[in-house]
This record gives sequence, structure tokens and C-alpha cells, in this order.
Amino acid sequence: MNLKKLFLLIGVLLFIIGGFLGYNFYNKLYKPNTSTEGYVYIPTNSSYDDVENLLRPFLNRVNTFAFTATIKNYKNAVKPGKYHISKEMNNNQLVNLLKSGRQTTVKLSFNNQDTFEKLAGRIAEQIEADSLTLLNSFKDKNFLAEAGFIEETSLGMYIPNTYEFYWNTSAELFRKKMLREYQNFWNQERLEKAKRLNLDKNQVITLASIVQKETANVRERPRVAGLYLNRLKDKWPLQADPTVIFALKKQAGNEDIVIKRVLKKDLDIDSPYNTYKNLDLPPGLISMPDISSIDAVLNYEKHDFYYMCASISNIGTHEFAKTLSQHNRNAAIYQKWLNQQGVNR
Repeated sequence: MNLKKLFLLIGVLLFIIGGFLGYNFYNKLYKPNTSTEGYVYIPTNSSYDDVENLLRPFLNRVNTFAFTATIKNYKNAVKPGKYHISKEMNNNQLVNLLKSGRQTTVKLSFNNQDTFEKLAGRIAEQIEADSLTLLNSFKDKNFLAEAGFIEETSLGMYIPNTYEFYWNTSAELFRKKMLREYQNFWNQERLEKAKRLNLDKNQVITLASIVQKETANVRERPRVAGLYLNRLKDKWPLQADPTVIFALKKQAGNEDIVIKRVLKKDLDIDSPYNTYKNLDLPPGLISMPDISSIDAVLNYEKHDFYYMCASISNIGTHEFAKTLSQHNRNAAIYQKWLNQQGVNR
């Protein structure tokens, strides 16, 4: 074989080897490698090995993903978060996604969580932060002081709604964003309405918390709010049964006890939340009011009602009265009905 043919043969062999290596390299990077769609949650401080284990259910070939992660230096650039894995993603797309930190946000929601313990548990189900860390963050006295809250009013900072968060949001960042959402909620229009009521934000939310507990009927809430505002204006005690129930639970140290009926002896409980014994609003919230209850106070119904009693003809609503004699008749009907139902507590 002459020298020319030898070089030609070597060239052909190199071309074939190069083509094979190039094809193999291309496949490792660009051949679809995910067989299923879903989300992967990468905790804070995860290592590359942790990520690889989390991805195994999605990958057809773990070794080619590892190869791609190595040459793209992902092993030293792991970012936590929630990532959407599409079906038939190639390794290059997958590594680029994870390395970029382009997370999918979480639609975080909570409703009427009446204690910080319950709120922390609800939030911990939706983001990475655990409930104890969240709880300690909520109760941080330095934060509360800087934000203008005291312990009794601090639950009012959290407005029930649906919000967007990153899954790996820390407890402190969650708290910070909720304060910002609270400040945005109290826009100029709401602030002016509160001022016309001679109430500050905390007082509005405190009254809204009573309205919230008084009726689950959203359409009735402006009327209930108007009744309590009539009493406040005329220096009457609110005489709101939900505040007495709150005081009884607080005294017992048990939020979960069930009290369906307020007894006469309960009205003597020594508590600043007992609105039968104390004038004005209690020192803070008795529940977490939703937006409908807050806006019911700010947009209350104007009327001459001063009394209300649960209705037995339209369960879930109330009978409203302008005079005590009319109210006493309504109350007698309701008490008789409770006795017939066997509701003693």
C-alpha cells in the first residue's frame, strides 16, 4: 500500500470515528430524554446527587444527563425551586432550565386561618419553609413593631387570597411579601372609607373579624357591619356572641373546642374580648376576616337596626330588630328552637 492510500484510509477512519463521536455527543445532548411530565422540587442546599435522584423518575438515561450536567458545569450551579419537566425534553434543555433557575411559581392560597399555628400549617403545605419556622417568623416581635402591629392585631396583616410565590420562598420573604400585599390592599379609597368611620386599619379588621364570625352569608355582612357601627356610634356595647366564644376559648387555651350556644353565665367572663361587659372594640381580631368582611365594614349598609338574632326560618341568616322588645321576641323563638334541637352548649 503506497503512502497516499494509507493517508486516505487513515482519513476515512478518522472521519468515521469523528462522525460516530459527534453523533454520540449530539445524542447525549439533544436526544429526548424525559419520558413523563411533572414537577421536580429541589430543596435549598441540595447537591447535584440530590438533584439526580429527584430526576430519576423522569429520565430515560441518567448517565447522559450526568454527562451533559458535567460539560455545562451544572454540578456547581444547582438552584433550588419548583421546575416543570416536560415530556421529551433533551438533556441540554433540561440542564439549561435547572441551571437558569427559571422556576414555576406556586399559586399559594389561604382562607380564614384563625390562628398563626393554623396559618403556618397551611402555608407550609405549599412552599418549602416548614411550619415552625413560619410560625416564629409571624410572631417575631421586632418585625411586628416595625410593621406597626402588636400581638393582638398581627393576624390582620394576612389577607386571605391567592398569591404567587416561588416554592423555595423563605419564611422571612413570605412574611415580607404579605406585608407588601397588606399595604397594597389598603389603597387610598379604603383608607378614606376607614377615616370616615373614625376607625384605623386595625380597628376595621377587628370589626370585620366579628362580622366574619357572626355570619357566613356574604350578602348579609354589610347589614351586620352596619348594626355594629350603629352601636359603636351611639356608645353601646357590641354584645357580639362570637367575641364571648373567643374569650371562652382563649381562657380554656383551646381554639378547637366547639361552643354552639352562649349561656347567660358566659356573659360574665372577665376578658377584654367580652363585648357584653366592655364598650368599644376588643383589643384585636377574633378571627381572620376575608376581603368580603373587610369591605362589608367599609361599605356597610345604613339602617336603624341595633339587634339581631339567628333566624330559624332562613338558616344561616339573622332576624334584625330596631327595638329591644322586637329582639326579645326573636330571641325567645330562637332559644326555644335550640332547646328543641337539644343544643345545650
